[in-house]
Amino acid sequence: MFTSDILILGAGAAGLLAARTLAQAGRRVTVLEARSRPGGRILTLGTEAGFSAPTEAGAEFLHGDVPLTRQLLQAYGIGWHDTAGTTYEVANGQARPAEMFLEDLPLLLEKLGQLPQDIPLADFLEQYFPGPEYADLRRQATSFAEGYDAADARRVSSFALREEWSGNGAQDSPRPEGGYAGLVAGLVGELRAAGGELVLDAVAARLVWQPGQAQVWCQDGRVFEAPQVLLTVPLGVWQAAEGQPGHFSLEPELPGHRAAAQQLGFGPVIKYLLEFHAPIWEQLSAEIGQALPEVGFLFSDAPVPTWWSQQPSPRTLLTGWVAGPAAAQRQHLSPAELLTEALNSVAYLLHASPEYVRQQLRAHQVVNWGTDPLALGAYSYAVVDAAAHRATLSAPVQHTLFVAGEGVYTGPYTGTVEAALVTGAAAARRMLHAPLPAG
Repeated sequence: MFTSDILILGAGAAGLLAARTLAQAGRRVTVLEARSRPGGRILTLGTEAGFSAPTEAGAEFLHGDVPLTRQLLQAYGIGWHDTAGTTYEVANGQARPAEMFLEDLPLLLEKLGQLPQDIPLADFLEQYFPGPEYADLRRQATSFAEGYDAADARRVSSFALREEWSGNGAQDSPRPEGGYAGLVAGLVGELRAAGGELVLDAVAARLVWQPGQAQVWCQDGRVFEAPQVLLTVPLGVWQAAEGQPGHFSLEPELPGHRAAAQQLGFGPVIKYLLEFHAPIWEQLSAEIGQALPEVGFLFSDAPVPTWWSQQPSPRTLLTGWVAGPAAAQRQHLSPAELLTEALNSVAYLLHASPEYVRQQLRAHQVVNWGTDPLALGAYSYAVVDAAAHRATLSAPVQHTLFVAGEGVYTGPYTGTVEAALVTGAAAARRMLHAPLPAG
């Protein structure tokens, strides 16, 4: 039996920030992480994976002002740089520079402003934009919500999309220098310097609790005990059914928390990381029939529709992206099948042969977050009445169990590292001020 003042399940951004804060306040903190590394859905790959430089398999951008994230990066001496390059659209195989992400955005926002109460996006589009003349608008709005927000259009909040599309700084999306790995390392270093403990490969199977006492039983038989526990597991883990990989049991169960988790939106994402020997997209050649010079972002009708480069860096890395229902439909495909689909998509975009594109590969990785048993998705999105469900899921229980993570965040940075950090900080404050119940 390992005892401490506070147990934290999950060493992602929320768990690490809370752990560091609590340890610095003098609490004996133990963080249990099921993976063999900290970071959770932050995963920076490097030369060990064959890449020439740090490569983000998970979180990658700073979406908007994200003040807490930037404050921490500055504290750890980590800078960031803006994205650059030309944004392209490719339809029916033909590329052109893109003007805006939604062609009829002003009309869309006008109708969203007339909406008297929140409804799912699919219902809004059906009611306010029926008929064949709006087919392109419906398709574009749906594709953007499902691609960018990893959302299901049948569930995502129209009010939340109205706020997002009206502009809240999300278009400003720089990258941390060297990836998010430095943020994770900084938090882990501060945790350990304050006397906190990080235990890796600790897969929680059961959490047995009563007011003032909780025990976490791991799959390998280790048992950890503390008067307070902070749960920062991803929303997908909360949603996992009994018997499904990733599920953990609560004894006694918290039916209200579980039910709230089921009501929230959590989207799958597949990232396709392709590093080439040369920037084959930059100019026409005998093998390349359509060049995309200085491509920054690209949106297309290819099976893997969204791509971006590392502009302004000259790195020869292309990142492909499939999210939302399209990613869910691919959950049974193998990594090899997903790689083939990505290479075929790049070949289509460049008017090249798939064989040539494959020959130019230097390193690759396909990361399917929806099938990762310790995540079961990538990030949350706002559904109708999301704030109420998030409040229920994050409600402390008997001053003993607490909840944090980006899935319970309400604010302008939904689905981001910032969201996780903010909830971790809030949970730490709550725990520091909570009366310790009699055990």
